[in-house]
Amino acid sequence: MTRMEQDLSDRRFDVLLERLDRIGDELAKLNRRADNDENFLKLTRELASLNESLQALAYAALGQQAPQVRRRRAG
Repeated sequence: MTRMEQDLSDRRFDVLLERLDRIGDELAKLNRRADNDENFLKLTRELASLNESLQALAYAALGQQAPQVRRRRAG
Protein backbone atom coordinates (compact mmCIF):
# COMPACT_ATOMS: atom_id res chain seq x y z
CA MET A 1 0.00 0.00 0.00
CA THR A 2 1.41 3.38 -0.96
CA ARG A 3 1.68 6.27 1.44
CA MET A 4 -1.18 8.05 -0.36
CA GLU A 5 -3.44 5.01 -0.06
CA GLN A 6 -2.52 4.72 3.61
CA ASP A 7 -3.42 8.39 4.19
CA LEU A 8 -6.77 7.91 2.49
CA SER A 9 -7.42 4.78 4.49
CA ASP A 10 -6.52 6.58 7.74
CA ARG A 11 -8.77 9.50 6.81
CA ARG A 12 -11.69 7.19 6.07
CA PHE A 13 -11.15 5.49 9.41
CA ASP A 14 -11.13 8.88 11.18
CA VAL A 15 -14.34 9.92 9.42
CA LEU A 16 -15.96 6.63 10.38
CA LEU A 17 -14.93 7.09 14.02
CA GLU A 18 -16.36 10.63 14.03
CA ARG A 19 -19.67 9.35 12.67
CA LEU A 20 -19.77 6.56 15.22
CA ASP A 21 -19.09 9.07 18.00
CA ARG A 22 -22.01 11.23 16.80
CA ILE A 23 -24.27 8.18 16.64
CA GLY A 24 -23.22 7.24 20.17
CA ASP A 25 -23.98 10.76 21.39
CA GLU A 26 -27.42 10.67 19.78
CA LEU A 27 -28.17 7.28 21.34
CA ALA A 28 -27.19 8.63 24.74
CA LYS A 29 -29.57 11.57 24.25
CA LEU A 30 -32.38 9.24 23.21
CA ASN A 31 -31.79 7.03 26.26
CA ARG A 32 -31.91 10.05 28.58
CA ARG A 33 -35.10 11.25 26.92
CA ALA A 34 -36.70 7.80 27.26
CA ASP A 35 -35.76 7.70 30.95
CA ASN A 36 -37.25 11.16 31.44
CA ASP A 37 -40.45 10.16 29.64
CA GLU A 38 -40.82 7.10 31.87
CA ASN A 39 -40.26 9.19 34.99
CA PHE A 40 -42.75 11.77 33.71
CA LEU A 41 -45.41 9.09 33.26
CA LYS A 42 -44.85 7.86 36.82
CA LEU A 43 -45.13 11.43 38.07
CA THR A 44 -48.40 12.06 36.23
CA ARG A 45 -49.91 8.86 37.69
CA GLU A 46 -48.86 9.94 41.18
CA LEU A 47 -50.32 13.42 40.64
CA ALA A 48 -53.61 11.94 39.43
CA SER A 49 -53.78 9.78 42.54
CA LEU A 50 -52.93 12.74 44.76
CA ASN A 51 -55.60 14.82 43.05
CA GLU A 52 -58.25 12.17 43.73
CA SER A 53 -57.20 11.99 47.38
CA LEU A 54 -57.31 15.76 47.77
CA GLN A 55 -60.76 15.90 46.20
CA ALA A 56 -62.01 13.23 48.61
CA LEU A 57 -60.56 15.18 51.54
CA ALA A 58 -62.15 18.40 50.34
CA TYR A 59 -65.59 16.79 50.11
CA ALA A 60 -65.11 15.17 53.51
CA ALA A 61 -64.22 18.55 55.01
CA LEU A 62 -67.42 19.97 53.57
CA GLY A 63 -69.42 17.08 54.98
CA GLN A 64 -70.48 15.97 51.53
CA GLN A 65 -69.91 12.87 49.55
CA ALA A 66 -67.96 13.18 46.37
CA PRO A 67 -69.89 12.58 43.17
CA GLN A 68 -69.59 9.05 41.89
CA VAL A 69 -67.57 9.24 38.71
CA ARG A 70 -66.39 6.20 36.86
CA ARG A 71 -62.86 6.69 35.65
CA ARG A 72 -60.86 4.53 33.36
CA ARG A 73 -57.56 3.62 34.93
CA ALA A 74 -54.51 3.39 32.74
CA GLY A 75 -52.78 0.25 33.75
